[in-house]
Amino acid sequence: MNIVDALSGRAKLEGIQWLLLSATPRRVLRDQLKSLLPAPNMLGPCRLRRVRFTPGRKLTGYYDARVRVEGTEGYRVRPIAVTWTVDGEADWRQGRNALAELQAEAVRQGVAAPFRQLTAELPEWGMHVKVSPLDAQFPQLVRLLDPRHVRDMLAAAHVASGVASDQPRPNGYAVTSVRYLPGNRHVLRYDSLDAAKGGTVFAKLYTVEDGVRAFGVATQVADWLAEHGAGVTSVRPLAYVAEDGVVLYPELSGAPLSEHLRRPSQGVARFLERAGAALHALHHLPHAVAGWLQPHDFAAEVSKKARHSDHIRMLLPSVGAAIDALLDRAREVHERLPQEPPTFTHRDFKSTHVWITPGGQTLIDFDSSDLADPAQDVGNFLADLQLRYAAHNQPGLEHAQERFLAGYAPGAPEERLVRARLYEVVELVKMTRHLRPFNRDWASRTEQLIRRAQAVLSDLELTLGLPATQPALPGFLEGARG
Repeated sequence: MNIVDALSGRAKLEGIQWLLLSATPRRVLRDQLKSLLPAPNMLGPCRLRRVRFTPGRKLTGYYDARVRVEGTEGYRVRPIAVTWTVDGEADWRQGRNALAELQAEAVRQGVAAPFRQLTAELPEWGMHVKVSPLDAQFPQLVRLLDPRHVRDMLAAAHVASGVASDQPRPNGYAVTSVRYLPGNRHVLRYDSLDAAKGGTVFAKLYTVEDGVRAFGVATQVADWLAEHGAGVTSVRPLAYVAEDGVVLYPELSGAPLSEHLRRPSQGVARFLERAGAALHALHHLPHAVAGWLQPHDFAAEVSKKARHSDHIRMLLPSVGAAIDALLDRAREVHERLPQEPPTFTHRDFKSTHVWITPGGQTLIDFDSSDLADPAQDVGNFLADLQLRYAAHNQPGLEHAQERFLAGYAPGAPEERLVRARLYEVVELVKMTRHLRPFNRDWASRTEQLIRRAQAVLSDLELTLGLPATQPALPGFLEGARG
């Protein structure tokens, strides 16, 4: 096995798993990380959290590296991004100067330690390592990890938002990186060192345009739901700090609905009904509130999901062919269905974005919101329930979906609920992107999701009196209904 075979896709899934899991590539990676630290024994276990594979081009692994805190026996987690490319030299040359400047700034600000350097290259392996906070596309990440800058930024944000300036403010914050995805997305957590003087704040980084939009949408949704939501609220951002390209959010009390689904009880049915009612309220936001948004239709959604499946077509060709056939049939069915005008949609409505709080249900994360078919939100949530019940091998999926629809359906057009099942199919295809190809059961879990999508589409076709889609995977109906 070699790096070219793995990245080209010629070695299929075995090549990706070899690069991520085998002893020799892992030893090479650990040697590179050790070379960036003052002493090799400072590096502890490295946990692979997620992977992105662009067939024929590159593979990126995102790790949490445990690094010993100097002078103690303890460790702290440091996010690492490792990219393998066929022609790494060509891909990295352009960004070297920018990364060198950011590394120097990180050292000056004290946020590089204990690392002496934050980047490494190993051309013979096509390997490039980045250690947080390096990201040439989000250079502000360096100062947003500096506790001194964080203290001043949050103090100014509280004053600007109308919080009384004479209230005691924390003297400092502990800074934690929640998500480090160079070139894409970052989320930070700021915990007050004095709980009596302040709570926890989350910071999400954006480009300037996306930051203005995210803050505006989230604020307007919070305002509207506070007046018209009938007990449904959404998290209100604290501030948008333009010079840092960051939106600040308060910590929520309670837990996401996804946590309750892991331990089903009689109360879960009630939570699901309320989630449906919350979504129904959200879909009544007037167009004036949704003025920040752009139209997004079914064709765009299917095209996006098709692009996200490129790695499956290469690693599991038979499953990739099944996805193509499934999406083609979904387009054909959609053309036969009655449509309705687009409205405000969340477009990432799932159980992790519905929080059960002491005050009721609170909705979060409106970054993906657009003007679209409200059936998409319904279908996304139905697919999310499929994934979670399958992941925990729990019975009761159909009952859970029924309770959610019971909360949503009053007043909703029947045609919308029919289209929702089609969006459920498309969302199940999308969810294959979030499975982890470094897990040994990745192929079987990917197949299972596509079989579930096939089952939903076949049921919908039978309901509409259309010829049912023929199985593209042997035995796809076996166990697909959970």
